[in-house]
Amino acid sequence: MRKNTFRNIAIIAHVDHGKTTLVDGMLKQSGTFSAHQEIEDRVMDSMDLEKERGITITAKNTAIYYNNVKINIMDTPGHADFGGEVERSLNLVDGALLLVDSSEGPLPQTRFVLKKALEKNLPIILIINKIDRGDARISEVVDEVYDLFIDLDATDDQIEFPILYTNAKEGIAHLNLDDGSDNLDPLFATILSKIQGPIANDDHIPQFLITNLDYDPYVGQVAIGRLNNGILESNISYSLCGENGITHHHKLSALYTFKGLQKIQVEKLEAGDIIAIAGIDGISIGDTISDNENPDPLPRIEVDEPTVSMLFYVNNGPFAGKEGKYLTTRHIHERLQKEILSNVSLQVLPTEQTNVFEVRGRGELQMAVLIETMRREGYEFMVSKPQVITHEANGKTMEPMEKVFLDIPEDKVGIMSEKLSARKGRMTNLQNHGSGRVNMEFSIPSRGLIGFRSQFMTDTQGAGIMNKLFDGYAPWFGPIPQRNTGALVADRQGKVTGYACMGMVDRGELFVSVGTEVYDGMLIGERNRTEDLNVNIVREKKLTNMRASGSDATISLRPPKQFSLDQSIEFIAEDELVEVTPLTIRLRKMELNQNKRASQKKKAKYGSN
Repeated sequence: MRKNTFRNIAIIAHVDHGKTTLVDGMLKQSGTFSAHQEIEDRVMDSMDLEKERGITITAKNTAIYYNNVKINIMDTPGHADFGGEVERSLNLVDGALLLVDSSEGPLPQTRFVLKKALEKNLPIILIINKIDRGDARISEVVDEVYDLFIDLDATDDQIEFPILYTNAKEGIAHLNLDDGSDNLDPLFATILSKIQGPIANDDHIPQFLITNLDYDPYVGQVAIGRLNNGILESNISYSLCGENGITHHHKLSALYTFKGLQKIQVEKLEAGDIIAIAGIDGISIGDTISDNENPDPLPRIEVDEPTVSMLFYVNNGPFAGKEGKYLTTRHIHERLQKEILSNVSLQVLPTEQTNVFEVRGRGELQMAVLIETMRREGYEFMVSKPQVITHEANGKTMEPMEKVFLDIPEDKVGIMSEKLSARKGRMTNLQNHGSGRVNMEFSIPSRGLIGFRSQFMTDTQGAGIMNKLFDGYAPWFGPIPQRNTGALVADRQGKVTGYACMGMVDRGELFVSVGTEVYDGMLIGERNRTEDLNVNIVREKKLTNMRASGSDATISLRPPKQFSLDQSIEFIAEDELVEVTPLTIRLRKMELNQNKRASQKKKAKYGSN
């Protein structure tokens, strides 16, 4: 039976098209917050990294009430690297709001999230947002969305979607641009009329599919998901249907429903609602809680396979243990295992070395977010350069491909074509709208984009926009040139001196400043030639009783190049690592001993003989 007292919806969009801002407005205008309550902007982005980067990383749910109907809302990430969050969120809902910027139109991630929603056969409400922009082109964007639906093979029913026009920042929605609306009531009314309540039966065997996990210091592990059928009550035994079998006689210590940003504890939960429960340990995403005697599990959540892998090492450098709180093999292993409990798109695999773990995910950004999160929690470790994950098909090695979308100044077309062609990219489309900017599309192996983003921002002087989208697999393209510069490598431990830095001025660009502690094998700069160079960066000027003419002249040094974590991961070569601690990010060689590095290089060049 259909539960018309509920509506379960997801908000999907490209990055920065206004999802989280719209949710802010819906929370405020539904009366969820009291009139005097001060609410910060982007209230759903609760993680520090989300606020700093201005993007949604994890899917979150909230709930509002409108005309006595509970509307559960899933705020989903827009970036493809967090596609696993989108996929599991869509398992909870019966419809989706598709936000599209009135100027930018549908972008690569719009395609990605819409494709996932259409595959779930969800009804769509199109929302053209930011209609107050001076460069808004509303009618053209609507046409582009229709073209996108057709391109994604939408059914006749799916393509008959309602359209609203919003200024999410001001909390205004219009059914027609000139209807004079000054609030979001048209949006609420459209949700209730165009998206049906969930099909759920309170009298059925309980079926609760777990799609997210949280932790509460008072009640322990909290499982979040949709109660598809049946009711759940405290102090009654249920079964847990996991990946490896069914266990019985589990009791729930706490039951929660959602209102706004709060979990409200209740005695009983009814079918069709998005809920949370506590009291069962060892739960994984995709498990089902069902009847104790006659369990009826739901199909497990399936997400796209990861395409990128990185190696996580226990830090074995000379400065290991000086800055981190958690640094042992056990610490890192437990933290990674905890991560995969709540992140369905990540995989952690053992390696032949007990102190090294392989982590697989959707992209460099997802990996960088995990590394930065662990770093802030006090972990100290090392990571390798990202590598693509290949597989065999019909006797051929297949590698992941990306579709790259560039929005760049007109005078940068030549250099972008040259750079991406060198990385095995093939141009598939070029559009010049006569505005001084050009849109380019490329098909390129995923490994061709590793380390490219920083170069792209430099080449376009920060004026370019790059988006990418996974585009299946293709036969291996052969070697792809990566970094075309060598590294300046410290040949001994000590503190960087100004005298030594002066000697490096014509050798390349330094990463370290005077007084920085360095060690043998640590990368201290980028050389202006292709080969690495071992240098004494701690050398001091010898004292004499002679004074040379001009010896006291002031020599100014260029400020060192400061790398962010993302830039560090992009910069390193295959024989290098990023050393990550709560206080410092260092670049180093895998093998610290320069004689051993030279021997390894010789063997690689001439063979073991």
